[in-house]
Amino acid sequence: MATYADNAEAVGSGAPDFMAVQNSPEFQDLKRKQRRFVFPVAAGFLAWYGLYMYLAAYAHDFMSIRVFGNITSGLLFGLLQFVSTFIITLVYVSYANRVLDPAAEKLRNVLESSGGSSTAAGSALSPQHLGEHS
Repeated sequence: MATYADNAEAVGSGAPDFMAVQNSPEFQDLKRKQRRFVFPVAAGFLAWYGLYMYLAAYAHDFMSIRVFGNITSGLLFGLLQFVSTFIITLVYVSYANRVLDPAAEKLRNVLESSGGSSTAAGSALSPQHLGEHS
């Protein structure tokens, strides 16, 4: 199995030090912002889906209530699963565009401006240097 050092040698000495980037406070903050959104939303959706599955399995009378015509509450709950998925996607895209993408862009600019040098990439992630790239 190839290690990070093997990959760096294969790419050459001009490759950015991705481990330094990954360990930088800026990258850690970016990952924290992503997790702060993704984990609660995923937990909420799984709870919503679990409720749907529980009702489908144990609340047959409730899920078979006719709302109008042949449309039952179970069918509506099932369709709402799709609606909630689309809503979550739209909200995440908006969040990523507003919060995650600008931070990722800043990190990318720092890496690109460092000229690919691993030592330059590490020093470019210093707070003073990041301020120059904002």
